Amino acid sequence: MLAWFHLTAGNFRAVIPAAEAGIREAPSHSVAVQLYGQQAKAYARMQMPEKVHEALEQGRALLDRLPYPDRPENHFVVDPDKWDFYAMDTYRIVGEDQLARRNAEEVIRRSVSPEGTLISPMRNAEAQLTLGVIAARQGDVEEAATLGIRALQYGRQSRPSLLLVAAELEHELATYGASAGVDFRELFNELKR
Repeated sequence: MLAWFHLTAGNFRAVIPAAEAGIREAPSHSVAVQLYGQQAKAYARMQMPEKVHEALEQGRALLDRLPYPDRPENHFVVDPDKWDFYAMDTYRIVGEDQLARRNAEEVIRRSVSPEGTLISPMRNAEAQLTLGVIAARQGDVEEAATLGIRALQYGRQSRPSLLLVAAELEHELATYGASAGVDFRELFNELKR
């Protein structure tokens, strides 16, 4: 939890030793996979892409050795679906948009049941924001804002994480001027308050 708290508070350097301590305590458990993911997210935000890939590779290698979890809905258990979510986040941050898009689309697909019910609203929201960031980078401001609004309107939210990703979309939209994505920005500011 300490690694996640540091990550969402913007203390990216502090994430690394917190995650390393947890990995040393449980090197062959699912929690270590999650901690590698937290490290990858921190390294991405510190603009250290080589470390991002190293952490993702270590986490994926461990995940591949673990049996599929009995209770993947447990917040502290990492399954392949959750790993795609972590990878999506890091790829978006380091600007690997094709990989981020691929993972975001997969996260969205898996976050909806075959009956069309949203079963992973927080993952879906962050995947929508990821697609919004990519749309903004490609100059499609309207699509970026629409995706951002959709993501922020979900009922169930992990605010610290959602705010972190939404801030990235806000930053991308700001490069197009004060009026770009104004509806998204207003909703985002309301959420921050």
